[in-house]
Amino acid sequence: MLATSIPLLTRYVFDFSGLQVGLASALFSVSTFLMSAYINTKLTSHVRRNLFVGSTLVYALTFPLFYFSSEYSIWPLVFLAGFVLGAVMPNIITSAGLFPDRRIRERVLAIYTFTLSASLIAGPAIDSAVLRFFTLRESFLFFTIFPAILFIASFFIRFPESEDTGPTTKVWRNPGFRVSVYNILAYNIPFGVILTFGGIFARDSFHASYSLITLLFSLFFATSLLGRLLLTIRTPENLWRLMSVSVALTVVGLTVLGVSHSLYGYALSLLILGLPHGLTYPLSLLTLSRSFDERTRSAANSYFFSIMMASGAIMPFAAGALVELIGIQHSFIAIIPPVGALYYLLKREMGRKTSIPAEPRP
Repeated sequence: MLATSIPLLTRYVFDFSGLQVGLASALFSVSTFLMSAYINTKLTSHVRRNLFVGSTLVYALTFPLFYFSSEYSIWPLVFLAGFVLGAVMPNIITSAGLFPDRRIRERVLAIYTFTLSASLIAGPAIDSAVLRFFTLRESFLFFTIFPAILFIASFFIRFPESEDTGPTTKVWRNPGFRVSVYNILAYNIPFGVILTFGGIFARDSFHASYSLITLLFSLFFATSLLGRLLLTIRTPENLWRLMSVSVALTVVGLTVLGVSHSLYGYALSLLILGLPHGLTYPLSLLTLSRSFDERTRSAANSYFFSIMMASGAIMPFAAGALVELIGIQHSFIAIIPPVGALYYLLKREMGRKTSIPAEPRP
């Protein structure tokens, strides 16, 4: 909800420029990156558990504060919300992957990503209904209940008994980690731009209402849910094939978005782009699961998540500058070449072996 509502709040309530909107989204991701990469990875399991519970509480408290925010207080508030999120998401991923049996572990990871997708559908859909009767500010009050539920659930999240928090280079030298990173970046870069400027594009170009904008994001997350449902039903042995399909769909979706001249074309592009969104994240998590043992998996997950957030920080800022220069619609086309470059890196890495190993090497 924050990812799609913060850009709308800053643009239409505080009258921020495209560059300022990008900076706000970048700040959210930067703070998440700092927590995930530099704090969460350095803590013992016991300390991380306490940090996790405390972070879910702070995250829940930030939602009502957005209602009272101003054009000045929005900046530290966005930083705080993103910062505590950096202690929440990596630990949930690690907890979902603690099962020793590979098939059970991968099924649970698939179910986790499926559940996440379901919540991403429900969020914009509920937000759309709420915005029919309430303002953008008031919608943050309504959504406070969901992080509050997460805080209650945090007491029951399982953490590993012991871990190896080795240096970053140890994680990066693992080829499975590099494949996971290239795969997620090939989609995370355009996804960050779509979340930040997709709603603004629909509003400015097609005069879509706030309610319709959030409803259209539900279409995006619906096809994402379909992709994750397929992975939940059957986990593939050959991950490379689906990674290639995801990149191809990303390029097609961005092209449709970049040339669309109606709300129908915009909606079609979201439907297409939802599929790679549903596939890339679980495929990267499955790759990490197959490439690291339980002792090193937490560090790998944290570094992986921090890289996701770093890209999420850079892209809104870069896209904000690009939007100011060439406009929103042309910016969607301009990010296709970086996606192609990442696919080349992914293909080169995968070409060194026939597939990701089924189990991590000792």
